[in-house]
Amino acid sequence: MNIKEILLVEDNPDEVELTLRAFKKNNITNPIIIKHNQEDVFDYLFQTSGDKSVFVNPLPAFVLLDINLTKTDGLDVLREIRHHPRTRVLPVVILTSSVEENDILNSYKNGANSYIRKPIDFNEFLEAVKFLGFYWLSLNEPVPY
Repeated sequence: MNIKEILLVEDNPDEVELTLRAFKKNNITNPIIIKHNQEDVFDYLFQTSGDKSVFVNPLPAFVLLDINLTKTDGLDVLREIRHHPRTRVLPVVILTSSVEENDILNSYKNGANSYIRKPIDFNEFLEAVKFLGFYWLSLNEPVPY
């Protein structure tokens, strides 16, 4: 069985560490690819070999995307993911501390598959990650690429 990677787009090192701990505590062993900004995400998703039609990296099982990135708006990352034919249907889960209704609305308008607020309490965050992993890695039928 091919274990798919999870792409985590988060620029706050503390939030990265918290998320990795939550995955580990929930026995989610899929490799986590961490990218901190828009440029790194696009290099990872769209890098091609000498043959421009052959991509270097396989697509992840899903993307966990924070919309509050320091150097760019996470919604710009989401829009580009949805714009590119290769990633148009790649599952993208917004995982953010934002409670702004406008952020929720714009995330869904731009093609997010899910919007999850990061709970402040670590135990609640563990539960959220547990269900997130269970759904996207076990229950969900992935797109056959």
